[in-house]
Amino acid sequence: SGPVGGIMVTLLCCCLLSSAWALVDPDDVLTKEEQIYLLVEAKEKCQRDIKAQLEKIKDPSCPPEWDGIICWPRGSPSQEVSVPCPDYIYDFNHKGKPCHAYRYCSAYGTWAMALSINKTWANYTECALLFSSESRSHQKEVFDRLHLMYTVGYSISLASLIVAVCILSYFKRLHCTRNYIHMHLFTSFICRALSIFLKDMVLYSGTAPSDADRMREDELRGPFPGQRGHLASGGWVGCKVVVTLFLYFLATNHYWILVEGLYLHSLIFMAFLSNKNYLWVLIIIGWGLPAVFVSIWASVRASLADTQCWDLSAGNMKWIYQVPILAAVVVNFFLFLNIVRVLASKLWETTTGKLDPRQQYRQLLRSTLVLMPLFGVHYVVFMAMPYTEVSGLLWQIQMHYEMLFNSSQGFFVAFIYCFCNGEVQAEIKKAHFRRLLALHVGQQPRPGSCCCAGRGSQAPQSCSTSLAGRG
Repeated sequence: SGPVGGIMVTLLCCCLLSSAWALVDPDDVLTKEEQIYLLVEAKEKCQRDIKAQLEKIKDPSCPPEWDGIICWPRGSPSQEVSVPCPDYIYDFNHKGKPCHAYRYCSAYGTWAMALSINKTWANYTECALLFSSESRSHQKEVFDRLHLMYTVGYSISLASLIVAVCILSYFKRLHCTRNYIHMHLFTSFICRALSIFLKDMVLYSGTAPSDADRMREDELRGPFPGQRGHLASGGWVGCKVVVTLFLYFLATNHYWILVEGLYLHSLIFMAFLSNKNYLWVLIIIGWGLPAVFVSIWASVRASLADTQCWDLSAGNMKWIYQVPILAAVVVNFFLFLNIVRVLASKLWETTTGKLDPRQQYRQLLRSTLVLMPLFGVHYVVFMAMPYTEVSGLLWQIQMHYEMLFNSSQGFFVAFIYCFCNGEVQAEIKKAHFRRLLALHVGQQPRPGSCCCAGRGSQAPQSCSTSLAGRG
């Protein structure tokens, strides 16, 4: 169906490769349906502009028209017309120097034709640099690797966190303010992982039928009465709820990391939060504050930009939830630096003359590494460099770094603060010992009984002991 048709099919296929982006900034990802929706919006705007231009055209010239992708302005005879690659096409080349698509207006005031296919000639080469088979193959390979990485990472984290919560809940001796906070943090990681899997299933499973799947190039090229409203009235409520829940649990996870930092900082410097009465204040910070700003975002989004599923960017609205999350990350990082400073000074005071400097540095490094997952220090590394502003090798490094640490942070937190905790290990050993003791007692013969056969290696000794006791 010509170059426009080929580009249209390719860009819609490329939209299916973008699920990995959603873990970094879920508000900047296009699904296939939303790409169609943006094309429909662009087409309607173009038709209004064409109508206004046609009323003013007096001299012979190439008429303005919509070709299914770009709104072409009128062209002067014997002139080349260039139009910037539209930003509403997600997979067009938007990085580096400005790129354009080109048409040629003939001396007769008609658009030049590509005779081999009997279509209007257009050059989309600069816009479609990312559509080469080699580029698409490499992009798919990278996205598949990222998807596998975060799926495995979140699955391992989810399993370990569930076990950790069960352990801390089961043993009553472990019930204290510190471990209650740990359980809330673990739960926030669990909810974050589950919301990611649910969002992926809803947005990228490709199982739900949609109007966009039935749309053809001809429908985007020609008259399109009433279609936009039909698209907008689809079943997007569930998708909006899933995206809102994902953002909420993402925010609660960051705020429970902040609560852990505040609690540890208070124990070192103030010691007023060790009281169990303050736990409710921390719960409000961890679960309540995110509910406030995510609800505000959802209300604003529903009022001002209620288009399709809310994973599509709506401009500056995303700062309603991103600023509080970034603030939590920054505050936690400064708490981390202050605690490391105190640890270093204490270490130097207590070990001066006892350990050589290399041993002191090793102890400080161990303490610092233990604190890093709890404080989410890895978030700071690329915080000043949004992934949408980088490309090439640096983009791949950033994405692999963030996917690896974001997905595995829950596992490291559960491992360090539950499985490696001395109190937890002691309770598990006690429970294991009691179980072995109960099994051993259950195997003991009744007093005076000599029916020892089949009791195992300990049975004769037990039997003889009981008989001796009676004698």
